[in-house]
Amino acid sequence: MAEHFIGILSGTSMDGIDAALVRFGPGPSLVASHTLKFPPDLRADLLALAVPGANEIDRLGAADVRLGRLFAQAVNELLARAQVAPAQVRAIGSHGQTIRHRAGGAAPFTLQIGDPNVIAALTGIPVAADFRRKDLALGGQGAPLVPAFHAAVFRQNGQDRVIVNIGGIANITVLPGDAARPVLGYDTGPGNTLLDGWSRRILHEPMDRDGAFAASGRVHGGLLAALLADPYFSQPPPKSTGPEYFSADWLRRHLDQAGPLAPADVQASLLALTARGIADSIRQLPGLARPEVFVCGGGARNAALMGALRENLPGSAVAATDTLGVPGDWVEAMAFAWLARQRVTEGAGNCPLVTGAARPAVLGGLWLPG
Repeated sequence: MAEHFIGILSGTSMDGIDAALVRFGPGPSLVASHTLKFPPDLRADLLALAVPGANEIDRLGAADVRLGRLFAQAVNELLARAQVAPAQVRAIGSHGQTIRHRAGGAAPFTLQIGDPNVIAALTGIPVAADFRRKDLALGGQGAPLVPAFHAAVFRQNGQDRVIVNIGGIANITVLPGDAARPVLGYDTGPGNTLLDGWSRRILHEPMDRDGAFAASGRVHGGLLAALLADPYFSQPPPKSTGPEYFSADWLRRHLDQAGPLAPADVQASLLALTARGIADSIRQLPGLARPEVFVCGGGARNAALMGALRENLPGSAVAATDTLGVPGDWVEAMAFAWLARQRVTEGAGNCPLVTGAARPAVLGGLWLPG
């Protein structure tokens, strides 16, 4: 029997909320989608909360409620657009907005906000949320979580594939064509986060559309080498990261050492960093000589970035997941609809070899509207 679930998230780029209505029958299909932009003041508050600052608890509490209301608004607008009643939706899977992700150290933790109590109350639909902390409790990184969905939707017997999600942070999912081999995956490093931040600083635009600004510059070899020398890139998986690590301050420290550079050359070097971080990770995969590479997330719409990936992976076909029938812009939101379904049906939502968790686990809690 077919059922409807909704996946909602606001990614590390913090540009808005994506909501996807997904029908699960023999497989998942996207019924409707909707994006709700952040009010500028809320976005500024969220960006400020992503780095340590004063009066954090009060600011976080207020943002948690405001974001929960906005998630609920996105869901209600999606349902109105699709002409689907709340009673027809089994559950909402809410990723929330990551404020901190500290997967290392003696007491690893991760924090996503967007109060699920508020979402459930304002939509009348059960909400599955807080997906990452169970994986951390089992010794994992709590990320990336989408590989389990990638495996369910994109794995193909007899054909090695790599799914690349380029949001604020980039991550890969390795799907061997041999069913006996396990699914692997990890965060490769920055995706759009540094590119978007530099665009906001120089162009006063939220992003570098189609990579045109990067394409107008030249890669600075010294800067790129210094960026790639960061220990994260040589760290073995499982591993995960976030914009709190690959931050504006991280970039500034490297730029201070590099000396004066043309702004377009900085953007070109940052685009090369994203492409190299992804491509180097794929080239180093054991036993996968020429996998098919499918890209989703906002980076799939950056023509210059897609071109750089093809240049760095000459032995692999590189295309958007749209060619497999799943719109690249909505893969991640669909993944959280799938995670909601896994929570409701008590199915595992993580891949232990991806996150490093001790075992597969049912992820998240469930918040009821009544």
